[in-house]
Amino acid sequence: MNSGFKNVVPVGKDKAGIIFKDIMIGIIIALVSIPISMGYSQVAGLPVVYGLYGSLFPIMIYAVITSSPRFVFGVDAAPAALVGGMLANMAIIPGTHEAREIVVLVTAFVTLWLFLFYIFKADRLIKFISHPVMGGFITGIGITIILMQIPKLFGGVSGTGEAIELIRHIVSEADKKFHMFSFGLGLMTVIIILVSKKMCPKLPIQIVVMVVGAALTYFFHIDKYGVATLPKVAGGLPRPVLPDFTLLHKHATDIILPSMTIAMVICTETLLATSNNALKNDDRIEGRREILAYGMGNLMAAAFGVCPVNGSVSRTGIAGQYKVQSQVMSLTAGVTMLLILLFGTGFIEYLPVPVLTGIVIAALIGTFEFDLAIKLKKVDKEEYMIFYAVLAAVLVLGTVYAVVVGVIMTQFTFIIRQSKPKTAFLGVVDNDDGYHDLKGTMGESVPIKDVVIYRFTGTLFFANIEQFCDELFYGIKEDTKVIIIDATGIGSVDVTAAERLVYIYHKFKDSGRKFYIAGHVSHVNDQLHDFGAGELIKDGVVRSRISLALRACGIDRPYEKDQEYISTKRPFAKRFAEFSWAYGKHADEKMQELVHTIALEIAREGQVDVTAVFDKEKQLAGGYWNDADEALFLGELEMELALLAQQGRLTKENEETIEESIWTRYGQLEKILEERLEGSSKKIDVKLKEHESRFMKKHPKAYEHFQKEHER
Repeated sequence: MNSGFKNVVPVGKDKAGIIFKDIMIGIIIALVSIPISMGYSQVAGLPVVYGLYGSLFPIMIYAVITSSPRFVFGVDAAPAALVGGMLANMAIIPGTHEAREIVVLVTAFVTLWLFLFYIFKADRLIKFISHPVMGGFITGIGITIILMQIPKLFGGVSGTGEAIELIRHIVSEADKKFHMFSFGLGLMTVIIILVSKKMCPKLPIQIVVMVVGAALTYFFHIDKYGVATLPKVAGGLPRPVLPDFTLLHKHATDIILPSMTIAMVICTETLLATSNNALKNDDRIEGRREILAYGMGNLMAAAFGVCPVNGSVSRTGIAGQYKVQSQVMSLTAGVTMLLILLFGTGFIEYLPVPVLTGIVIAALIGTFEFDLAIKLKKVDKEEYMIFYAVLAAVLVLGTVYAVVVGVIMTQFTFIIRQSKPKTAFLGVVDNDDGYHDLKGTMGESVPIKDVVIYRFTGTLFFANIEQFCDELFYGIKEDTKVIIIDATGIGSVDVTAAERLVYIYHKFKDSGRKFYIAGHVSHVNDQLHDFGAGELIKDGVVRSRISLALRACGIDRPYEKDQEYISTKRPFAKRFAEFSWAYGKHADEKMQELVHTIALEIAREGQVDVTAVFDKEKQLAGGYWNDADEALFLGELEMELALLAQQGRLTKENEETIEESIWTRYGQLEKILEERLEGSSKKIDVKLKEHESRFMKKHPKAYEHFQKEHER
């Protein structure tokens, strides 16, 4: 294993400058860690000073071992919440001697699990826990901790249990005692931090509000008005402790398996976050070494009585804003925390509890991943449901069961997707050498006469072979003479699939049809041979390319097209141009952006150079541009220019000149498109009519102007 010191010492010509900068960032990280780690330490059921202990030796040992030069480690949300939940389930009062003993034992077992994960190379298995599962899990934990902490904003005590119990506790505490001054102070803290993150992201606002809170107590004695402050903390370094394994006699089931859950969360959350951070900075991360770093960091945490520690996304984000380049940052943060523990703990007793609670709540809000859920809702409804199912499981069932729910749902979704892969029947497009989906965004694809080409993407195995057969036979017509499987997306087959392929081959052969499997990797041929389907290879059924399979039947370019499909069965395609193929469902939106950009440019210049406009269109479209795209673009451009003219941003004289240029070019394109494929210009007209209807509803006055120009 390579030494982790290469990530501690910065790389670059100006090493002295980089080191100095990373030292300053380390000091900032240490100061930011004070309120955050103290707050999470309380969440875990420990005195606040243990949060500072967790920002000392664990972060330094992690810095030396990790393969990440920029990630921050320490006391953080998820493990603290899980430990706090464990204490609640065991009915142990936070902050007591018993709580400290249990936390030490939990951290020791988390360390043990992490070392086992390292030995058995669990970084490979972590990949099977999806991002939506972790996103829902972390968001659920964040909401749970916030519900625990809310009573402390108004002078109450934190709650325990799941969401419903916590909400009841909040109401009960508010009835008993609601200190408005404390609540206002805590709420203002949350608002200031969240707003500052948007307005001044580089400002370490947590430090600022912590100092202001301490100053309010020191100078204005707000504690005399009923605002609770933290207890006094004695200075000095932490003392080593040993876990009391005799406690397992009473709490074995409460500690051993739940501690494995915490270890899984530390591995998964931190590895995902570290990998994402590495991608942004072009760093190379070694997953197994990262797990070793987590294990050693938690070993140091257990040795000094700290709750389990993991990677901190929020503090890593702060370090990234200041362009950190090495783990000199983490070592400096550790040294800074050491100095604070030796000489600077006196300020802690002046910190108002609502302010510290507000800092924790704001940090937890930053861990929410609802933006991921919004993205999933647009692109993947199944993953979207998994996100919220796991979140709900955390809130209703608790963290341990939520992990189980998430993993089961992820694997279930994986199996469903494998059993129902994407498929398509393919045809050909004029002036294109490929084979395209007949129902795809190209829209101009037409079947080859007497040929069926069926594309199957995914592993072909017992769970989806029925779908394969049903769809394939459904696509066969009486006059079909050649059937080709486009197997470019098939990377593997099992024995069931191999046997069924032999059956299909003989069935088609008996009916006088040719059957081929084309485009797959050679490994599939090895599998066919090993599973007893070697005759497919011997009889020439497998081919390296679709074109070679067609050629073996005497079918070569230019292919004869299925005229019946063109005349009677071919639907009017909604999208048929290359631009629309590239951008898919976002094509209309992208076209509108392109039209708006070009229209503003034309309005500024007051004239149009058709050649220059065409070059600009193609450039802005990323090269996905053909005659059909340009014709559709010109129709859209005409409407956009009418809007600018109606707004007074384009003179009538210039508008008329530009309109004439557009219509001249449109006429040329119409002729080209009809020569290429009959009916193309009609399809464009249909599409433009749809856009005109939308334009009329959105800009009625501009549409009237547009109509008058057409009449003219």
